[in-house]
Amino acid sequence: MARLRGALVGCGFIAENGHLPAYGKHPESFEIVAVADANSARRARAHALLPGAQIHESAEAMFAMPGLDFVDICVPPSDHARLAHLAFDRGLHVLCEKPLAATPEDARRMLAHAARANRVLFPCHNYKRAPVIRAVRRVLDSGVIGQVNLVTLQTFRTTHARGVPEWRPDWRRERRYSGGGIAMDHGSHTFYLAFDWLGGYPTAITAKMTTPSTYDTEDNLACTLTFPGGLASAHLSWTAGVRKVIYTIQGATGGIRVEDDEIEVCVRRSGADRASWARSTEMVSSEWMDAGHSVWFASLFDEFLASIERRDYAGREAKDSLACVELISAAYASARDASRERALDLLAS
Repeated sequence: MARLRGALVGCGFIAENGHLPAYGKHPESFEIVAVADANSARRARAHALLPGAQIHESAEAMFAMPGLDFVDICVPPSDHARLAHLAFDRGLHVLCEKPLAATPEDARRMLAHAARANRVLFPCHNYKRAPVIRAVRRVLDSGVIGQVNLVTLQTFRTTHARGVPEWRPDWRRERRYSGGGIAMDHGSHTFYLAFDWLGGYPTAITAKMTTPSTYDTEDNLACTLTFPGGLASAHLSWTAGVRKVIYTIQGATGGIRVEDDEIEVCVRRSGADRASWARSTEMVSSEWMDAGHSVWFASLFDEFLASIERRDYAGREAKDSLACVELISAAYASARDASRERALDLLAS
């Protein structure tokens, strides 16, 4: 497959520190030939990073360029859907930061447009590509812990992730740009991992949120998801005392614990009583403290390329991203309704 010519919309933190370094690891497959950013300082930064690229003030002007193959959307969620539709109308494949859109309606329309346009829509579900999470998948595939029935997912942050100083560094706390707080920012990462580990989509959710700050977005989310084969509980926080991720996966014959780069696997010995376990621990360097995650993105871009080659226009990753947005919306609805359980029929409409 010939090298793909890409255009980047938004030259903020994740574009500079995550996406662009990852493209640099694949010079044979990708070339970023254009960047659009409404902020003059960020356009200057884009020129410094990519001196050979065309730099534009607007995505509309950039999309009119001939010879583009795809667009990489790295702006806040409020603009994801609009830009994706513009790109599909120009015949471009779309790589899009999470969450896919700020509302389920927008996300559904994005998938439908991708299918009509015969162009790939691929979300940036980069946590699945962390080396330690890949190690979890290998353990699950081995079958040693049996059928998974309970998952816990905890993401602790001491504050929200701040953007570049030249343009609204606290945009994640402004609902008009972000669509919501930590549920919108980290919910997708949490939910698609739960889908993967419990082998499907949940049928119900109950959620509670708190906002101790003065922003119009939530700082904390606690929720429980009911799956056909088990439960998942999640705690997400921007007010924690330490930055950390902790995941646990419980199966019929064992369990897995992930704490940042450490993975622990406990398996009940065959024929032994419950007190007899085989335990192993391993450190899998995954760069959790590097918010750019460029190594994870490099792996994700491989799969984006493979989806284009397969003509997998609105495939499993896109469907998972829609399910995440639907689930985030349901979590907000449950929290507003005194944490009443909300029945789910994800991807039904």
